[in-house]
Amino acid sequence: MGTLLLAAAPIGRPEDASVRLRDALADAPVIAAEDTRRLRRLAADLGVELAARVVSYYDQNEKARAAELLEELLAGRDVLVITDAGMPGVSDPGYRLVRAAVERDVPVTVLPGPSAVTTALVVSGLPTDRFCFEGFPPRKKGEQARRLEALAAEPRTMVFFESPRRLAATLVTMAEAFGADRPAAVCRELTKTYEEVRRGGLAELAGWAAEREVRGEITLVVGGAPKPAGLTEPADLVAAVAAREAAGTPRNQAIREVAKENGLPRGSVYNAVVAARKE
Repeated sequence: MGTLLLAAAPIGRPEDASVRLRDALADAPVIAAEDTRRLRRLAADLGVELAARVVSYYDQNEKARAAELLEELLAGRDVLVITDAGMPGVSDPGYRLVRAAVERDVPVTVLPGPSAVTTALVVSGLPTDRFCFEGFPPRKKGEQARRLEALAAEPRTMVFFESPRRLAATLVTMAEAFGADRPAAVCRELTKTYEEVRRGGLAELAGWAAEREVRGEITLVVGGAPKPAGLTEPADLVAAVAAREAAGTPRNQAIREVAKENGLPRGSVYNAVVAARKE
């Protein structure tokens, strides 16, 4: 059988490529690239002459192409997978092919290298001992709000990718879900000429993003939820919601406010209120 090689590509400067990546690009018989033009540009920058059969491998054709590439592997030809930047399979094509290869006992190996996730994490100034990667937030506002509310009590540092066009709106939604002062960092164009890291509270960063035309690749790093210092018992949460309702706050808003103030997911407060009303 052939070997499936997942190759990390530079996230910015071509000179960040390793010698192993240069050799692998020169030697691979088959290369599956997210963007074949960018692959050829990278190869030219590295002084590599490609002898491989190069095929496109992107989101829209990933399923069909994975089956074709698996046949190449089963026929004894090595296949190198490379995306535009970073590691294949991390918010980029690669997972389906890896799963198919594993199921058929095809050898899979990795050529490690640059990662926007860990690069942004360490430069953010936020805790790095525990973190989670959440990929791109949902595009639809309602779905995005629900996803972020579910993460409100996540104690680990969170890393997201986002489009520059949606950055300002996403930061507003994050401020609503996590709190205006939750520390965060917007990392733009990492390792490139115009690299920029903007740190601050979510509301502050939302205002900054709204006032300018943000361009380039964006990685967001958001601090985890602080340890709850407030209410935790269901009865206390229900009482806090009831007090706000009595003061004229709509129930849903009262639930959101109590959840945010106590570092809890909105759903846990909502469930306590529903359970209390049933009783």
